[in-house]
Amino acid sequence: MKKNIIIIFIFLIFLCSNSFAYNKNYANNSDVKIFINDLAKNEGFDKKELINLFSKVEVQNSALKYYLKAKKSDIKIMKKNYGSWDRYEEKLLNKKRIDLGIEFMKRNKKVLVQAYKKFGVQPEYITAIIGVESYYGLFMGNYPVFDTLSTLSFEENRKNKFFKNELKEFLKLTKKNKQNPKSINGSFAGAIGLAQFMPSNFKRLAVDFNKDNKVDLNNEVDAIGSVANYFQKSGWNKYLPVATRVSYKGKRFTKFKTGFKHKYKRSKLRGISPKNKNFFYNNKVHLVKLNRKKFDELWYGTKNFYVITRYNRSSYYAMAVHKLAKEIRKEYKLRS
Repeated sequence: MKKNIIIIFIFLIFLCSNSFAYNKNYANNSDVKIFINDLAKNEGFDKKELINLFSKVEVQNSALKYYLKAKKSDIKIMKKNYGSWDRYEEKLLNKKRIDLGIEFMKRNKKVLVQAYKKFGVQPEYITAIIGVESYYGLFMGNYPVFDTLSTLSFEENRKNKFFKNELKEFLKLTKKNKQNPKSINGSFAGAIGLAQFMPSNFKRLAVDFNKDNKVDLNNEVDAIGSVANYFQKSGWNKYLPVATRVSYKGKRFTKFKTGFKHKYKRSKLRGISPKNKNFFYNNKVHLVKLNRKKFDELWYGTKNFYVITRYNRSSYYAMAVHKLAKEIRKEYKLRS
């Protein structure tokens, strides 16, 4: 009996082996050799150091699975998966996240006001982004960024080209900051810090908001300034609303295409009207459908809603940020 249990245990380990990280020598990979030569020739890297770095990469299969091509059958199941917003909302808009958001705003009141004055982004939206991205710094990711980006760059998946550029920017960033690439952890996509910036965004959008001559997105002040700068550069307008819920006939909405990729003149959306009569926005709107168990919740999204999707290309993500920001602001006022 004991022998059978051991055999079963070994068999289970074999079946699950692809989900565990393991070491692999990437330095012999032809694509990696080209990548190393490019960095050595054009970015001033030491070739031997790079070869040594890539000779022992811990392959991150648990990160890779997110970027493998989905089967058509899986996509069909996802589309019929009623209640997807209910589950998303339960995860991201709970009382704990709101309470921690209020604490974050109180702790950083002066900095958030400074960010609003400089970048024109409301404190509650900056706070909500950090709340959704890293739970206000409690969960910034435990994936080794170098190994993760190397895996996603050189193991076949649908975003190889994108991750090769992120890996390049990450190595340039660690070289500039004199950091060991192996010492930094982040998300399964290689995002870093409270604001979960991808490496390519550091140079363009991260700011030294506390004026200590370094950009550190593990620091709340720099994270606040960087999120605000990201929004401003993406076109945020503090005078515009973000979204408003609308009414329509029926329980499931299929009349128009929904999501941030589509926008419409309101005059063309017959049978759809804002529940809030004080919604004054005459530009084109996005239709945002939130799939609940028993019905579809429909919203108008403005240009500012689209700006939030520049942070993460998901209508659900942008709506979660918007709703979280509203709840944080409401409770913050009540408790203050």
